[in-house]
Amino acid sequence: MAEGEVQRRLAAIVSADVAGYSRLMGEDEAGTLATMKAHRRELWTPITEKYGGRVVGTAGDSILIEFASAVAAVQSSVAMQRGMAERNADVPEPRRMLVRVGINIGEVIVDGDDIFGDGVNVAARLQELAEPGGIAISANVHEQVEGKHDERFEDVGAHEVKNIARPISVWRWAPTETASESPGERTAAPPLPDKPSIAVLPFDNMSDSREYEYLADGLTEDIITLLARTPGWFVISRNSAIGYKGRQPDIRDVGREFGVRYVVEGSLRPVGDRVRITVQLIEAESGNHLWAERFDRAADEIHEIQDDVTTGIVAHLEPEITRAEVALIKRRPPSNLDAWSYYQQAHGLLVLKGWRHETFAEAAGLLNKAIDLDPDFALAHAYLSLLLALGHMVGLAPGPGPADERAISAAEKAMNIDSQDSVVLGYVGCALCDIGQTNRGLEILERAVENNPSNAQAWVAFGTGLISNGKARRGVENLQRGMRISPKDNRLAYWGTILAYTLFRLRRVDEALTEAQLACRRDDKLYISRVVLAIILSQLGRAGEAKQAIVEARRIRPELSVEEVRPLVGRRGVMILRDAELLA
Repeated sequence: MAEGEVQRRLAAIVSADVAGYSRLMGEDEAGTLATMKAHRRELWTPITEKYGGRVVGTAGDSILIEFASAVAAVQSSVAMQRGMAERNADVPEPRRMLVRVGINIGEVIVDGDDIFGDGVNVAARLQELAEPGGIAISANVHEQVEGKHDERFEDVGAHEVKNIARPISVWRWAPTETASESPGERTAAPPLPDKPSIAVLPFDNMSDSREYEYLADGLTEDIITLLARTPGWFVISRNSAIGYKGRQPDIRDVGREFGVRYVVEGSLRPVGDRVRITVQLIEAESGNHLWAERFDRAADEIHEIQDDVTTGIVAHLEPEITRAEVALIKRRPPSNLDAWSYYQQAHGLLVLKGWRHETFAEAAGLLNKAIDLDPDFALAHAYLSLLLALGHMVGLAPGPGPADERAISAAEKAMNIDSQDSVVLGYVGCALCDIGQTNRGLEILERAVENNPSNAQAWVAFGTGLISNGKARRGVENLQRGMRISPKDNRLAYWGTILAYTLFRLRRVDEALTEAQLACRRDDKLYISRVVLAIILSQLGRAGEAKQAIVEARRIRPELSVEEVRPLVGRRGVMILRDAELLA
């Protein structure tokens, strides 16, 4: 193409925006912005990529997408609107985020990554004519797609619109699915996201008891609610999954129908004077069972402890799904990894490889890759702040510059993106406590557990912060609560080490010894557990065992010194180690 020559091409253009966005922002600016970014990240962008589109721009609450095919543009838009309907199902009506979509075919002027011209302008005007949750297309789009899809568009005549010389013939589409339709009758489903996606099927009541029927429904709803609080996870709403109540579907069909990787199913049945609750986690594509568990409770107590049962089920589900996701990521070629994949790899690295300079640096590198791919990924910023704060505290922080300052910077970025999500708050609050901003950290951690009482990490961090703030007994209670919530968590060894040393400081030495020994068994790469065990054994007069514990700690970290462990065991711990000639 000669220099200065205008490049043109024919394209199918999708223009979309959020209806009533100004009102939503006026009512809750931070929450609205976070929700819209989540929709873009978790639904709009994956659907666009699935149908071969290219996101041209995302100014404000709008998105402009280019397709080479009118059929792909329509199919993508329908899938997006159905996906939004799923995500809005459990949201109060005034807070629902409804999208208007306009589609046009026209010639566009290409300027780098941008496109301009009447083709784009007409798509924008069609967007304004669409109903919230609906789609408006031009006559030329309708001609291209008629007979090539199952969706029904209604001719609503010609409309004169701003800055377009000729009237536009408009065809409209709106969702027609009703509550009476079964899942198998739906014509479109969300695409498979590149992150954990789960459908919880209605629990089966395997008795004639109406009371158990209510209990089964309550458990289903509570599990969905708790899982949906996990950031980055796509959880199908109860209103959608309810169509499978009383049915025995092929799990692979459920996965295809909802566009999810995992399905949870369960049942209740009486066994004597007890109720047996069985739960299974299944990989939808293969139908393979990944995990199953049974919970037995006294029948006359079940309603009183329903919350504990639900929390117990979710506490088991979360680590199993995380393990399955990590295994899936390892099978992917590097070119297919996304921001969530990099975050997931970083999240388990300290436990997998131990506390070393190289491990902290590798984890920080993975998180920075996630942030480069998605600068609005609040969770990656928050976990980076925690990684830097912990590294600063134990002298293993990666990268140049003061790690505490970089931890604060990452924490502020996370909070600016999403200051409501419990996991983000849990990481940020813990990071701030670790670098000495204890009062602010505790305020944030208190919000974290209020926003999600099942956030084990936040409870542990809250407890640890209280301990460092001189409120050890209350801190121990919160710490133990967090450990109970997540009994299979890969961080239990570190959490148990903190608990052991606090119990030791409270002169509950026998309990401290038990917790320290358990922490050592839980993680063979965590040297600090061995150091705490050595301190406790030394005070009990068991010098030989104390020395052996330090030998184990040095095997894990040969360069270990008292200065490195001082931030974790304090002056008293250092004094005990030096007096016993265990560490210099």
